[in-house]
Amino acid sequence: MSTARAERLVNLVLALLSTRQYLTADRIRGIVPGYADAASDEAFSRMFERDKTELRELGIPLETGRNSAFDPAEGYRIARRDYELGEIELAPDEAAAVGLAVRLWDSPEMTGQAQGALVKLRAAGVDLDHTEPPVVESRVRAEPAFTPLVAAVQARQAVQFSYRRSGSAERLTRTLEPWGVVSWRARWYVVGHDRDRGAPRCFRLSRIVGDVRTAGRPGEVQRPDNVNLLELIAGTTDPDPAPVTTAKLWIADQRAAGVRRRARLTGRLTVDGIEGDLAEIDLSFPESAADWIAGHGPDVLVLEPDVLAKAVRGRLESVLHPELHHDLHHEVRR
Repeated sequence: MSTARAERLVNLVLALLSTRQYLTADRIRGIVPGYADAASDEAFSRMFERDKTELRELGIPLETGRNSAFDPAEGYRIARRDYELGEIELAPDEAAAVGLAVRLWDSPEMTGQAQGALVKLRAAGVDLDHTEPPVVESRVRAEPAFTPLVAAVQARQAVQFSYRRSGSAERLTRTLEPWGVVSWRARWYVVGHDRDRGAPRCFRLSRIVGDVRTAGRPGEVQRPDNVNLLELIAGTTDPDPAPVTTAKLWIADQRAAGVRRRARLTGRLTVDGIEGDLAEIDLSFPESAADWIAGHGPDVLVLEPDVLAKAVRGRLESVLHPELHHDLHHEVRR
């Protein structure tokens, strides 16, 4: 299966899982990324029929029906009661592996299309099912350096990168023999032998600037026996932690439960006739929260800081069709 088709199927499943309504084929064509590429109505019809067959062969049950007796065409949805797995018992090591996989869901490579599909649904007026937990709930954000560093660890190959020290704009070039990439206290670190210092060091991925470049041949890096990467990170102090920024948000009533759990409510505000709460949330890296907030579409508006508001607005605009931009600018404003 091609990557484009796999992404389209994931977007289709997310769309049909996230609504209680039946979505007609025409509406799915306008909402789900990938179908707009069809050259004609006939081409879309063939593509959609193949995708429905593929989902059924994968064991994903599609329901057909009408939202009311006045609907001229049947629509589609996926009932969570039929889609969700029953109770699963995992051994401790299996549970740990699943936990790591869940935390990886917030890497840019894995969530961009999923978030885009949900944003399009909200912007198109589809009534999402807010009573159920989210299909994808992120835990740890993976930085752009994550993928090349993991590849270097697997290839046992040294790397070079520019690194910004805490509290300083100075960037230093580091050459590292990577032993592993580890998550510690909601941040990613790469641990290995620093050739410049001649000693083991760990580097926070969020402070790596620019591309990670390979240095040397694959197979040259030898990881020491019995090295504990988490102990190395835990023993490294961070004397200059990143300053905390307080973001000010507006949250529509009975929406964005994940944001509400982390925020402090400070007041009330009505936006375009929609009532909601004013809230504050503490962020160490405001711009890195843009993907998470943008995933809630117009249900959350960023009032401050400006860098976060612009980042969220940019992500929303990037996933909407041009004909929806005007409406979005009206919704996402300061």
